Amino acid sequence: MPATVKYLLDEEQIPKSWYNIQADLPEPLPPTLHPGTKEPITPGDLEPLFPMSLIEQEVSTERHIDIPEPVRNIYRQWRPSPLFRAHALERALDTPARIYYKYEGVSPAGSHKTNTSIAQAFYNKEAGIGRIATETGAGQWGSALAHAGTLFDIDVKVYMVRVSYDQKPYRRALMEVYGAECIPSPSDQTESGRAILAKDPNSSGSLGIAISEAVEDAVSRDDTKYALGSVLNHVLLHQTVIGQEAELQMAMADDYPDIVIGCTGGGSNFAGLAFPFIGNQLRGGQAIKVIAVEPKACPTLTRGKYAYDFGDTAHLTPLVKMHTLGSTFMPLAFHAGGLRYHGMAPLISHVQELGLLEPVAYDQIECFEAAVLFSRSEGIVPAPESSHAVKAGIDQALKCKEEGAERSILICLSGHGHFDMQAYTDFFAGKLVDGQYDTSELAMALSGLPSVP
Repeated sequence: MPATVKYLLDEEQIPKSWYNIQADLPEPLPPTLHPGTKEPITPGDLEPLFPMSLIEQEVSTERHIDIPEPVRNIYRQWRPSPLFRAHALERALDTPARIYYKYEGVSPAGSHKTNTSIAQAFYNKEAGIGRIATETGAGQWGSALAHAGTLFDIDVKVYMVRVSYDQKPYRRALMEVYGAECIPSPSDQTESGRAILAKDPNSSGSLGIAISEAVEDAVSRDDTKYALGSVLNHVLLHQTVIGQEAELQMAMADDYPDIVIGCTGGGSNFAGLAFPFIGNQLRGGQAIKVIAVEPKACPTLTRGKYAYDFGDTAHLTPLVKMHTLGSTFMPLAFHAGGLRYHGMAPLISHVQELGLLEPVAYDQIECFEAAVLFSRSEGIVPAPESSHAVKAGIDQALKCKEEGAERSILICLSGHGHFDMQAYTDFFAGKLVDGQYDTSELAMALSGLPSVP
């Protein structure tokens, strides 16, 4: 492959610290609240869920937090991840834009999720924890934590959203290969799961429901902690290795992005790529356009309300201020399961409120069309989630063509679609539809937001 196409760093250039955007924000993040008292939570309130080291990262405002050497040593298995110049896609689009993509599908689990699963497993092991309960949407996070569990000898139980459990059997199989237990959610193994099944025995599930089950599992056992693959501050923090590496690789290409793009479900891969560049802008560096891409069927940033809400359906979690569709909102069963979450990461929501990003939403068929074009040009099959970022990148490149502008576009290709081929089979068979959520159900879910003084 020509050197002009692929930009690789030496493994010694893997970041030595994670970047915390909270140090550079012009306004602080609204506090997380106790669901009972509505007062800001204390570290002690979170101890049933997380080891103290992760709680400290959650509330930290330090700009840089050191990456433990054991974590960095494991990162060396796939990091630094490659940055590619998409010359073939540029030719296919006949665009003057320069398109780059940071490819996170090279990790053992096939996505960016491993950047935080390794870190979370390390801190849990350090705290003497032998078991972790978690949820997963499309399965990337469950696969990543299952892999981390094998490395640190931690048992992992995964509550997988039912629709994805049925759609993606190979993701489930991968978790089992790594030694994790994976069950469909809602399940009959928790009170919150049984309550949902009592109302709807055929429930397709949601990430909010699966979170409720995993949290309930964790707090009911002394040997278990909970782990989340997106949304929380410490999770977004761990993902910033993506953007920090991309900064160095763009410098190798003698370029700098004018536009930075990532897909957003809970928001971790987007934050991982974009936050280091936004931070540079906030410290006086080059101004950039930042685009967060979501599905129209679950339009958290584009249609949600910025308000305090629960992160789960059963209301077991603290209250966080975020763009939300309401904790009882049930997303449609579309194939990008990792983007089927009612809320958005508080930090990303706050960054949007500060005017530092632009949200955009797409239907799933146009995203699969973009993914196929990308695959036939670049040879990599994107995960359905990642196809949303690809679609936005193509649209921006075509806009550059219309305007005759030679802009630089950087996309986070957050994972490969090798375990999502049924989705592509359905696409080619014409079985995919662009479903529309029920606006009355959205209004009802938003009407049930908790009252916060």
